Amino acid sequence: MSNNVNWDERGNWDATGDWGARDSAGKKLDLARWQQRLDALRAKHHVPAASLAVLVDGTVHELASGVLHRGTGVTATTDSVFQMGSIAKVYTATLIMQLADAGQLDLDAPVVDVLPEFSVADPEVTRAITTRQLLSHTSGLTCDFTYDSGRGDDCLAKYVAAAKGVALDCPPGEALSYSGIGYVVLGRIIEVITGKVWDEALKDLLFTPLGLDHTMTLPEEALRFRAAMGHLGEPGQDPEPAPSWDLMPRSAGPYGRVLATAGDLARLARMHLAGGVAQDGTRVLSEETVALMQRRVVDSPDKWSVSADGWGLGWTLYDWNGIQGYGHDGASIGQYGYLRVVPSAGVAVALLTNGGGARELYAALYRELLAELAGVTMPDAFAPPAEPPVVDFAPLVGTYRREGVIITVTERDGAGHMVYEFVDGMKDFSEPLEIDLVPVTETVFAGTGVGAAFSEDYMPVIFSTLLDGTGCVYIGMRCGPKVA
Repeated sequence: MSNNVNWDERGNWDATGDWGARDSAGKKLDLARWQQRLDALRAKHHVPAASLAVLVDGTVHELASGVLHRGTGVTATTDSVFQMGSIAKVYTATLIMQLADAGQLDLDAPVVDVLPEFSVADPEVTRAITTRQLLSHTSGLTCDFTYDSGRGDDCLAKYVAAAKGVALDCPPGEALSYSGIGYVVLGRIIEVITGKVWDEALKDLLFTPLGLDHTMTLPEEALRFRAAMGHLGEPGQDPEPAPSWDLMPRSAGPYGRVLATAGDLARLARMHLAGGVAQDGTRVLSEETVALMQRRVVDSPDKWSVSADGWGLGWTLYDWNGIQGYGHDGASIGQYGYLRVVPSAGVAVALLTNGGGARELYAALYRELLAELAGVTMPDAFAPPAEPPVVDFAPLVGTYRREGVIITVTERDGAGHMVYEFVDGMKDFSEPLEIDLVPVTETVFAGTGVGAAFSEDYMPVIFSTLLDGTGCVYIGMRCGPKVA
């Protein structure tokens, strides 16, 4: 099912025009053809609804397909809002960089200079953690610390206080480990410096100057719009509406809850592509700061979970055979979002979905779109080779531990096996997962049988070593040190 797009004064197609637009290379962008591809790929991969925005030559073009809720049959339109999960981190990072631009924040000063109440489990390393490390996921702070600090305006302050005793994934500055706690701390820094709660700061400093009138942070704000419902189910089948629309507490906002249309997400990307200037000429970031956010801070040991070759200040960085790009992925309960930006071509593509084989839809659609618009060749899907290499698995056997998860790696009949067990605040997330490890290289393995909670095909499992020689395993960009 599809709807006819209706471009408005923000640079979208109007019913009086023709079905097409010129991209930056002067080629015809056949919107009707891309609508057909979106419809076909969405149906093929059992995605209930998808909203697509393509930015070319400074203009945002929007398409939508499917239904927002399979129970009600409400159709998706270009003004429908979706939960974007971790894409919220880009918004928080942009706010932090505005404060740095204004001279209100030193990215390399200890976080405790701004937040004296901030501390980690090891007091000796508390003063070592900087805002720059928080932005680039190199602070060592962990990800899966779940804590509902309530709905009040003090929710971020309460979360930061509650996280004081949580163990680090790794020492600060030593390695990449994807961190949700770090972005809540960034949100709290924004509140302390601006004197506004994170939600209000985001509206005043970002949404309003960019004209993002279909972007919000709170569930009740979504009631003004056509809002997508997440869907869950087995791979290869039509999913059913999730039991809840949203399970995240308010304190998750800085790392996980911004809701928007695909078009509004593309407009945020347009500001970054334009060197920090909004469409109406308002300067949001300096050109130097925009470039700094896209500069690689750390390489990624896990180049497959979210296609991350490295990380900048807020951005995931990609290298497509020499063509550089940036973006971010996000997920909430049954909703998945993908943003890719190719600065050399002036192209950005945003896709928001509400369930089913969303990753397969993204991979197929972006492979075609980015090839045509930006000359990008995206990598093939992660999978083991037809003839996996023979690997000495013994050095990898052991127990790995991070907040919320215990990972037990064993060897069975010469093959690797892993039990992924949820503990602490994550203990009710799922039953323990039994995962076979198929070698890709000596340190990279394809995990099987993980189900739709992680991926629809193979889950990347990467073994690495910290600077002090401690072994670790990366799953979902998160570093789990070896403890036994």
